[in-house]
Amino acid sequence: MNILQKLHNLKMLTIKTMGMNYSTIKKAVAFSLVAVLGFTAVNAQDTTANKATMNPTAKVFGGRGQYRTWSFGLNAGVLAPLVFIGGSNDFTNWDVNLGYGATLRKQLGHSFGLELGFLRGKLSGNNTNAVGGVQNGLKSFETELSYSGSIMGVVNVATIDFLRRENSVNFLVKAGYGYSGYSYKLTDANDVTTDYSGKYGTAGNESHINKQFIPVGVGVKFKLSDRVNFDLGYNMYFLDGDDLDGTYAKGTSKDKWSYGYGGIEFSLGSSAKPNLDWVNPVAMMYDELKDPTLRQEVEALKGRVSTIETNVSDLSKDSDGDGVPDKFDKCPNTEAGIKVDGSGCPLDVDGDGIPDSKDACPTEKGTAELNGCPATASAVTDNIQFEFDSSVLRTSAYPTLDRMSAELKSNPNMHMELDGFASAEGTEEYNMQLSKDRANSVKTYLVNSGVSANKITTKGFGETRPIASNATEEGREKNRRVEFVKK
Repeated sequence: MNILQKLHNLKMLTIKTMGMNYSTIKKAVAFSLVAVLGFTAVNAQDTTANKATMNPTAKVFGGRGQYRTWSFGLNAGVLAPLVFIGGSNDFTNWDVNLGYGATLRKQLGHSFGLELGFLRGKLSGNNTNAVGGVQNGLKSFETELSYSGSIMGVVNVATIDFLRRENSVNFLVKAGYGYSGYSYKLTDANDVTTDYSGKYGTAGNESHINKQFIPVGVGVKFKLSDRVNFDLGYNMYFLDGDDLDGTYAKGTSKDKWSYGYGGIEFSLGSSAKPNLDWVNPVAMMYDELKDPTLRQEVEALKGRVSTIETNVSDLSKDSDGDGVPDKFDKCPNTEAGIKVDGSGCPLDVDGDGIPDSKDACPTEKGTAELNGCPATASAVTDNIQFEFDSSVLRTSAYPTLDRMSAELKSNPNMHMELDGFASAEGTEEYNMQLSKDRANSVKTYLVNSGVSANKITTKGFGETRPIASNATEEGREKNRRVEFVKK
């Protein structure tokens, strides 16, 4: 049989089955016309109001809470025991019958939602085109689809007027999972019709066959008003079984059915919010960019940024080039090349008033006439003094320590005991530990300079042996010390 003959037979088959179900199709068409005409009037009345009530405060990234996202729909159409993509069928002829259903959908975003669907109706077919009108011992079947529930993901793939401010047509694709219950009647070659309802299951006492299926569909949605949509769609249902028509005739093939429908859908929720179905993110983003309030905020932000930049520039200004910004420089007119401390003042370790960069003896107090050196060499003392609550060596102690190191290294028989002391501030336990730390600091310096560690011992006496009164600051300074005891 060539392609032209196949097309001719398909045309004749369609005309015949359409004739058999003409009343059914009239009902479906009438339902669609009533829905379109009725809600077109609603749309005409609501168009102006809809534009006025669109929520101007909705933001592109404001979340779903600013929209209506739930909708409920009713639909009706034609059921057929085949799908348009083809495949094998157990009967040569098929009928179209009335089906009806409902949907509940949650829109999760502008382009995706989840939809619960329910469908009921009847499927039927016959073997009129078979030899003698009989095939596999049967003339016809009739299946009652008692229920069919599904959950499908719904994707908005495109809109005709996406570049317009308000969308009014959406194209959809759907897919998901479903579960159904059905029973069938079979008419054999002797025109005997057997109803198998109540004869299913292992015990033969169940009223339905229950099977899962995979639903796939396409649709188009027309906006009638901000509350109401008119939907057209075509769904295919692929059953996980071969008994939808009560016939096992094609080996491992599985049955399927389709549903072409029209319906209305109602958006649920507060009328103060727009419907997420018809949101145009491009238009919203444009409106946000052109929003006068936003532009004012942007200009104010520019002003704040300019002020911050000016303040940063002021903070980084360093007139004398000493590395310390003017705002924190306590000596703002330091000569070029002089090293300064964190406050911008010249470094003067020995405190003689001569900057270290010009001081020939930076660790000893001297005079300007001698370039910072003392008039006479300082004598070695027996004590090393420390700052309050500190075990860190002063730089002024280095010459004394260096001389003591040289003496220890040059005399093999000489040993040294380092006795640490503290002033009376704080607890006795704390001061005892502080005196030991001070003695160990001196020992560490001497060992690092080359003195053998076994030639040095340390002891701590805390505040127990003052050499001056702890009642005055001058006396307390003298008590913060380490003494050398030669052995």
